[in-house]
Amino acid sequence: MQEAAEAMGLGRHVLFPGFVPDTELAALLHACLAVIFPSLYEGFGIPVLEAMALGKPVLCSNVTSLPEVAGDAALLFDPRKPQEIAAAIARINADPELARSLGEKGRRRAAAF
Repeated sequence: MQEAAEAMGLGRHVLFPGFVPDTELAALLHACLAVIFPSLYEGFGIPVLEAMALGKPVLCSNVTSLPEVAGDAALLFDPRKPQEIAAAIARINADPELARSLGEKGRRRAAAF
């Protein structure tokens, strides 16, 4: 994956940390603008619910179980279409009210689980 990021000129903007302890994960989630989850296969979507429980906006795939888990509390995109992922990122970056709204909806959605 790192090679793909480098080939696209994104190497210095993309972090592939691998496993991180819970305390570091909490710090990463706290500091991020949103959680972007472009999964092609997901049994349930625990990372989506974890982010929502923390009030982080979620942008995720519109495949497998993720639309059902996320409901209307996430921006969905086709993970096979990089332009859709980029558009979702640009949208959340440009619209703080959308980010706030998704964070609130996400907390409510996560609480239902």
